[in-house]
Amino acid sequence: MSAKDNDIQISESQLQAMTADLDGLNNDQCYPAMTAAAQSWAQDLADQRRQDERPRHFSRRSFLFGAGGAIAGGLVLASSPLAAAATRPLAAARAPGKLTGGPAKLTGDAAELTGDLAIAALAASLENLAVFAYTAGLNAAKAGKLGAVPPAVPTFVTTARGQHTQHAAAWNSVLTAAGHKAVTYTDPALTPMVEKDFAAVKNIPDLLDLALTLENVAAQTYQGGADALKSKKAIAVAASIQPVEMQHAAILYFVLGKYPGIQTASGTPLAFNPLTLAQKPGS
Repeated sequence: MSAKDNDIQISESQLQAMTADLDGLNNDQCYPAMTAAAQSWAQDLADQRRQDERPRHFSRRSFLFGAGGAIAGGLVLASSPLAAAATRPLAAARAPGKLTGGPAKLTGDAAELTGDLAIAALAASLENLAVFAYTAGLNAAKAGKLGAVPPAVPTFVTTARGQHTQHAAAWNSVLTAAGHKAVTYTDPALTPMVEKDFAAVKNIPDLLDLALTLENVAAQTYQGGADALKSKKAIAVAASIQPVEMQHAAILYFVLGKYPGIQTASGTPLAFNPLTLAQKPGS
């Protein structure tokens, strides 16, 4: 492989400057905003959970009255679809395979989540996928499988990976506050595609092109998910992360020598970010 095969389309000093700006903006604005929103939302969920779990005290009369009503109501419920749903075991979700960067083993109860928490679980799985893909790329580069690597590239990759790790932790803090297990797996729908594409990666541009796809998927998913989220604090979490994914993508466009934004197949720039790559819970 020639050095030209691994050329990035901007200078290393430019990439270093962009990475420093990315890190500074995240540390000064995005990360604090995300953390504050996630902590506030998690606190609300934890308070609601404690309220729901608080034991109720009944008088003897109210207990007997309630028991009688429960028995009568139970006769109807036993034959209803609700009864079947209540006794149905948790649905088995698909477990993706493994990426070079780490296991993608499905754990937790994310398959049964609904509403804002389902979107939180999806977001966490997408962030995990980005972490694993970037880690796989770093490992391949260190092993000499991608040829000569410009030093500024691992710095960017490490920075972006760290931010994706922060994002996953924020979403998981919300899930665990609500009494659910943290999402430690990568997105089941996209993992096979990423595994296939990563197997074809031969050099740094190939790796960064794959990373660009993942960043666009994440950015579009957050953008599309804003309409689906109900909690203002959930929206605040997504809104503090989406610009970071967009900045990752913008840097990657420059590094690859592409116009910095979503384009049509013919290369015509689009004025607004489309949602063609956006993922939804259960997709």
